[in-house]
Amino acid sequence: MKEKIIQENNFYNDIKAILQTARNNAYKSVNFIMVEAYWNIGKKIVEVEQKGETKAQYGSNLINELSKQLTSEFGKGFTLTNLKMMRQFYNVFPIRHTLCDQLSWSHYRLIMKIENEKAREYYVQESIASSWSVRALDRQINSLYYERLISSQEKSLVIKEAKEKTKDLLLTPKDIIKDPYVLEFLELKDNKSFRESDLESALIDKIQEFLLELGRGFAFVARQKRVKTQTSDFYIDMVFYNYLLKCFVLIDLKIGKLTHQDIRQIDMYINMYDDLEKMPNDNPTIGIILCTDKDETIVK
Repeated sequence: MKEKIIQENNFYNDIKAILQTARNNAYKSVNFIMVEAYWNIGKKIVEVEQKGETKAQYGSNLINELSKQLTSEFGKGFTLTNLKMMRQFYNVFPIRHTLCDQLSWSHYRLIMKIENEKAREYYVQESIASSWSVRALDRQINSLYYERLISSQEKSLVIKEAKEKTKDLLLTPKDIIKDPYVLEFLELKDNKSFRESDLESALIDKIQEFLLELGRGFAFVARQKRVKTQTSDFYIDMVFYNYLLKCFVLIDLKIGKLTHQDIRQIDMYINMYDDLEKMPNDNPTIGIILCTDKDETIVK
């Protein structure tokens, strides 16, 4: 009987391994198809822009018009900023066969911002070898990992610290399919459960319900609103528009004690929203932080 149970477990595990391998390969395939597509788009933009007469004729309107047409037909993944990133992608990585199917578009967006060619190549290779997620790569770049490594007399200590700091930030195949850029590419709805704990989700539900029942001019705009910069993605818990105040109201939820970093973050959200979303007739955006604990001095 025991032997039969072992055989059944082995049989199940074999089938499970087949499915996991197939899914992982599917995730990687979708990701690399997207990376190749964006590289080819960047290549085509550069080729057209470099033709003297064409460049003179279209000028800066080339990418603007392309963005409008692609967005109309293929969705929101083709903003002016994204198309410029694709053009830069081709310029930074002009040889197609050097692209790696283990790195996502989000990885490349970070890496192509690095001016030092040797540093770029190092981060590409190390991201692959160490299975760095985008968060891990971002952490290493911002901590000047490459620069510290090449200048250090004790390289083993730098490497040990890096492994310790990124051990919980390793890339998994599921991270690829959760990448918002992949979701945009496939025209799939962004599943907010990828980024919210059950507790946060429940709290946001209650806050949303409360504000809408309160009325007084509140209109719901978005939940987990994604705001993009050239290198990063930020998610605002909730966005409302108050038509009495004629302004957007951003709500950031914090489970725990309020910190000065939280205040800097909501201030950044406000500035970004004013730049990207506010219309000329709107009043300045308002930011509200809801937290479970606070320090009166920090709040003041």
